[in-house]
Amino acid sequence: MYQIISDGSCDLPEQLAKDKGVEVVPFYVSFDEKTYYKEISEMPIRKFYDLMVEQENVVFPRSSLPSIEDYMVSFEKYVKQGIPVICICITVKFSGSYQAAMSAKDILLETYPDAKIEVIDSMVDTVLQGMYVLEAVRLRDQGVSYEEAVQRLLDIRESGRIFFTVGNVEYLKHGGRIGKLSGLAASVLGIRPLITLKEGEIFPSGISRARRKSLESVMKLLDTHIKSLQAAGEDMADYVVDVGYGYDIPEAEEFLGKLKERFRGVLDVDQIQMYQIGAGIAVHTGPYPLGIGFLKKA
Repeated sequence: MYQIISDGSCDLPEQLAKDKGVEVVPFYVSFDEKTYYKEISEMPIRKFYDLMVEQENVVFPRSSLPSIEDYMVSFEKYVKQGIPVICICITVKFSGSYQAAMSAKDILLETYPDAKIEVIDSMVDTVLQGMYVLEAVRLRDQGVSYEEAVQRLLDIRESGRIFFTVGNVEYLKHGGRIGKLSGLAASVLGIRPLITLKEGEIFPSGISRARRKSLESVMKLLDTHIKSLQAAGEDMADYVVDVGYGYDIPEAEEFLGKLKERFRGVLDVDQIQMYQIGAGIAVHTGPYPLGIGFLKKA
């Protein structure tokens, strides 16, 4: 048996994480750059989105990664019991969370030299990271050994994709993400960028002026990717897909329905879940991110 830990970027619902035996080390979020709140426990995600949407003047929130001490506290209680740990962190391209976890590991190994702590750069984030964490849970619950589980998780990292869009580019610009999207006409008002995350980084995948059109294009990105995998001989039964959304739940439910209709017979659409994107990522996307996570099973 081993303990699975993830930083808050995994965006698993609090009760689901508890039910699956996953410990989450939260990010912090602030609207004034002075007072920081732990996501979920001190700043529930719905309250966070309400604050973004209802503010009279745009105030861009900021996030802060878990501290080394946060990770040490989380790791040590299992290390003391001789329980191996697998800690899954957001892509290093987006945060220093992995480095903080590695520092905590190194410090604890000085006192507990026989401790087993594997820190994994998931190369993904948000809902896709949650899917990755759930694959770790599945391996654990099926009795896969610690060492083999780590290797299987490393083997599927690069299969992860997020295809998504946002309400506008303002939060991306303010959060410093727009520079990573070279070629995106960020100065054009009213555009909805299409974005792909793969191998730990985000890439521009087109633009649209209409929200509905941008959501259709997100599905086209998934369709194109699936066809490329099928052409390479991949079996879609080996993949999982979920939907990540922000503030607008009815829009996400409509999108999910269309996604199921479009890919029925290609994917196991009845297993698709909807997860709300958390504060650590939403500070960069704004309140209206919507997209698809896609990952090979471990």
